[in-house]
Amino acid sequence: MAKKRPQTKAKRPQLTDGEIPVVGAREPCPCGSGRRYKACHGRTAAHAATELVQRPFEGLPGECDWVALRELVPAATAELTLKDGLPEGVPSVRLATVLPMAWPALRRDDGSVLIGLQNDTASGDISRDLADTLQRALEAEPGNPVQGRRAPADGPRLQDLLDLEAPFEPVVHEGFEFWVPDAENATAEVTASLERANAAAIPTVRLQGVDAAYWCQTPEKNHLRWVMPHPEEHLLDALARLHAAGTSSLGEGTRLVGSFRAHGLTVPVWDLPSEFGAQDAEKPAAEFAERLAAALKSDAPLTTEERRARGGLTNRQVTLS
Repeated sequence: MAKKRPQTKAKRPQLTDGEIPVVGAREPCPCGSGRRYKACHGRTAAHAATELVQRPFEGLPGECDWVALRELVPAATAELTLKDGLPEGVPSVRLATVLPMAWPALRRDDGSVLIGLQNDTASGDISRDLADTLQRALEAEPGNPVQGRRAPADGPRLQDLLDLEAPFEPVVHEGFEFWVPDAENATAEVTASLERANAAAIPTVRLQGVDAAYWCQTPEKNHLRWVMPHPEEHLLDALARLHAAGTSSLGEGTRLVGSFRAHGLTVPVWDLPSEFGAQDAEKPAAEFAERLAAALKSDAPLTTEERRARGGLTNRQVTLS
C-alpha cells in the first residue's frame, strides 16, 4: 500500500467584518468558515439591523421635542441644518410630523426636502432609518416622494448628518397646509384631502415658557404632556415627593395622572379642565418647573407617603416605544 502523503491546507484569506459582502442567507459565508451566511456573519448583520436603540434621538439638539413630534403632536415642522450645508439645488430641509400618503420623505418641485417623522421604521434605530431617508431624499428627482426601506446597518445616523450646534425649533400647525406650497389655490381633490386630515388632528400647542411641554384639547378634557430629559428613576422620585406634598398639580382642577415612556424618556401627563387653555398653562408650568428642579436636587430616602405616591405613578405608567 502506498504511503499516504501528508496534505497541507492552504491558508484561507481572512476577511474583516467590513469586507464581508452580503449574500443569500443559505449560501456559504464569504469569510470562508464553511457555514451558511445566516449562521455566520449574517447573524451579526441581522442583529445590527434589528437591535432596538432605546434613545434614538439622544445627542440631537431638542431631544425632548423630537420625541414629542414623533409621538404626541399631529401637525408640526422644524427646519433642519445639515452638518455639511445644503447640497446644490436643495433650498431647505424640513422635518414634518407626517406627510401625505405616509411618505417617508418628499422632494418638492422646487428641490426642497420634507422628512416624515411618524412613519414605521424597518430597523430598531429610528435615527439611522431617518438618516437613510434624508440622504435618498437629497438625491431624489424634484417632484417625487421617497419610499421606505431598511437602512444599511453601517449607515450614518441623524447625529452624523445634522449640525449639532444648530437649534431645533418646532413650529406647531393647526392643520396640514404645510403639505402644499400654496394651500389656498390647491385643487378640489387636494383641498378635500387636507380637510379630512385637519379634521382628525387634535388641537395642540407647544408652551413657550418651558421646554417640550404640549397642551392638547380633547372633547372631554384637556391635557398637558411634558417630555422630560431627566433619568427616569430620579424623575419619578421627584414627582413622588411633589405628589405627596400636594404640589404636583398645575392649579385648581388639574391633576398629575401618570406618565409614559417614549424613546427612552419619561413624559408626565396632567388632566386639565376643558376651559383650561394653553395660555392658562404657561405660568403654572413655569412654577412647577421650579418646584421640580428643587425636588430633583434631593437625595433623601423617600418617606412612606412618597413611596406610596411613587407606586401610584409607576402603576399608571405606559411604554410607547
